[in-house]
Amino acid sequence: MMGSGGAIVMDEDNCMVDVAKFYMTFICDESCGKCSPCRIGTKRCLDILTKICDGKGEPQDLEDLKELSNVIRNNSLCALGQTATNPILSTIKAFPEEYEAHVKDHKCPAHVCKNMMEYFILPNKCIGCGLCMRNCPVGAIAPGTEPAHLPNGNVNPGKFAHVIDPKKCVKCGSCLSGCRIGAITKR
Repeated sequence: MMGSGGAIVMDEDNCMVDVAKFYMTFICDESCGKCSPCRIGTKRCLDILTKICDGKGEPQDLEDLKELSNVIRNNSLCALGQTATNPILSTIKAFPEEYEAHVKDHKCPAHVCKNMMEYFILPNKCIGCGLCMRNCPVGAIAPGTEPAHLPNGNVNPGKFAHVIDPKKCVKCGSCLSGCRIGAITKR
C-alpha cells in the first residue's frame, strides 16, 4: 500500500531491494518526525537497504530489517508510519531470493544496483569500431588483445575487441546504449 491507489508493473529488470529502497527514501522525506519509530526507524531501514544495495550487506541485516520494520509498523502514531515498511516486508516475503543474492552473493540479479554490477564487452561480438571508447566519459574503455570479429564471425583485420577497466568505469551505461551491435552486456 503506497499512496491513494494505483498499479505498478515490474518485471525481471526491476530489483526488488532497490524498489524497497526507493519507497523508503520517499517515506523518510514524507515523515513528519513526530514519533521516533517513523522518524528514526525509517532512516535506519533506508541505511540498511542502502548498505545491501551497495554490496556490503550481511545476513544479520535481513533479520534487523524485518525486526525493525515490525517495530515501526506496530509503534508509529499515524498511517504513514504504520504502512511505511510494507514495501520492505512484502518484497522480503515475495522475493527472498533477491535479498539473499544481494547479501550472500553480493550480486544484483536485475543488474540494477550499480555497486554490484559491471559492464562487459563480449570479445566474440566486438567489431572494434571504437564507438564505446569514444562515448565513455571517463576513458575506461581501450582496445584489448583479442582480435575483433565481423558480424559474420570472421576476424576483423587490424582491429581488436575493446575491454572495460572496471576500476575506472563509473557505470553510466553510455557504452551499452551506444553499442549498435549488442557487444556490451551487464553482469
